[in-house]
Amino acid sequence: MALKLKITLVTALLLLAACRSDPIHFHTLIPAQPGGTARGNAADAVIESITVPPQVDRPQIVIRQGSSGLVILETEWWGASLPDELSSALVDQLINSNLQHKVSLRVDVQRFDSIPGQYALIDVKWRLRNPGDTDNTLVTCRSTFQTPSGPSIDDLVVAHQNNLKRLTALISQAAKGPSRGCPASP
Repeated sequence: MALKLKITLVTALLLLAACRSDPIHFHTLIPAQPGGTARGNAADAVIESITVPPQVDRPQIVIRQGSSGLVILETEWWGASLPDELSSALVDQLINSNLQHKVSLRVDVQRFDSIPGQYALIDVKWRLRNPGDTDNTLVTCRSTFQTPSGPSIDDLVVAHQNNLKRLTALISQAAKGPSRGCPASP
């Protein structure tokens, strides 16, 4: 009887160990800014919409593998949906860019590539206008940013954060500038 109980107990422990899953790690596109304070107001930057390619529109981080493969990382997730992460990060950056007036922004991400150990890339069409002005578009642009990345997922997320900082700098420049042309990429 004691032997049966021991075998049952060992079997149960083996089954429990086999069911153990790796912990999920959450990442955000909003960079940590210790000591930084917002100079603007969240109402100064209105995000009308953000779209992303369906391949990356999921809670898990998706990376490219080889020339045609995609890998969904089951233990590496965005803190929110990718469009919400992008929206939060853009608003955060725009608040800190000290906009001169309220702006409304529409963002259509064409590509959002993540290749650990190589680079993070964002190719985006964006439209900036005055809120409530249906016909008065300030500027419509297309920008592509690629930042080298280290081998870890954290490195990759930081590279995406840097791409968004550069995008926000262009948007802020367009919002402040008198011309209606697209600013040159930094």
